[in-house]
Amino acid sequence: MENSKQMRTWLDDLGLEHPLVIAGPCSAETEEQVLKIAHELKDTDVNYYRAGIWKPRTRPGNFEGVGALGLKWLQKVKAETGLKTATEVANKAHVELALEHDIDLLWVGARSTVSPFIVQEIADALAGTDKIVLIKNPVNPDLSLWLGAVERLYSSNIKNLGVIHRGFSTYEKTKYRNIPEWQLAIELQTKFPDLPLINDPSHITGNRDMIFDVSQTALDLNFDGLMIETHFDPDNAWSDAAQQVTPKNLVQIMKDLRIRKETNEEAEFKSKLSNLRTQIDIIDNQLIDILGKRMKIADGIGSLKKQKNVAILQSTRWNSILGSMILEGESKGLSEEFILRMFKAIHQESINHQEKVMQG
Repeated sequence: MENSKQMRTWLDDLGLEHPLVIAGPCSAETEEQVLKIAHELKDTDVNYYRAGIWKPRTRPGNFEGVGALGLKWLQKVKAETGLKTATEVANKAHVELALEHDIDLLWVGARSTVSPFIVQEIADALAGTDKIVLIKNPVNPDLSLWLGAVERLYSSNIKNLGVIHRGFSTYEKTKYRNIPEWQLAIELQTKFPDLPLINDPSHITGNRDMIFDVSQTALDLNFDGLMIETHFDPDNAWSDAAQQVTPKNLVQIMKDLRIRKETNEEAEFKSKLSNLRTQIDIIDNQLIDILGKRMKIADGIGSLKKQKNVAILQSTRWNSILGSMILEGESKGLSEEFILRMFKAIHQESINHQEKVMQG
């Protein structure tokens, strides 16, 4: 699969003056709920109305969707509001039912993307379709697996493709439900700059209060659109209540987002500069997070040394670390002077942490 301007045709043909917006409830719950939300999103920036019909749950017993009945509700959404419709498919049967009910946009979920067998089954069922098909990143941060899913669909002569960045699972507790790992999305964007890239801040954050900031970061990185879960009564939603926003809040988010249009050379320069600065901000935040984790380990070392009455400063180990870091830094284009100054500062902060523990 090679990058081509034709990858953007379906998106360009929409003629949008704003990013693509896919919005609607995490799950279709009742016909009344689906239609009420749709009417509140009518005449807004929303281009596709999304609703989960089949919901893959980690453990059985939770709400797993209303099933094919919900597709009829989506048909009513289109008839009553004119909104195009979207839902997730996870197997051949889902695809056949979605096509039968003329759903306009289908997406492959993160749990499905991890399995080439499932993706191939979906690709075979969709072969030659003119529907828009988007592929969410796999739950684990594996760019090859993500691109492999796209390639399987591409090989099935599905021309209207795109990808959704919804973050990645991690065993660590962070402020995100699914850690963004922005660099993977950036690398994908670099390899295939014309493949439409959509951000899903709802699943990245798991928290409606963070959706605006993640959405803005995505737009600063030149993402093509957003998928945001929306419910008229989020707190009482049957699934993922904490990450859904009301239609009113969605409209406000779209008004407040800064959207940079490339209209001339100066605007293009500013857009590229903003993109690079956003990448630096992301990495800087990762550096702070890593340093915080390092100092927690230093606290643990301080506790062990206190128990055994061992001196804080271990010169032999420090000199060994410094030497290896200088060599590693040089391989990354970093000067010896910089590495010395940086690691001396880190080492001193580590000593400070250990002294605090020893004196506690």
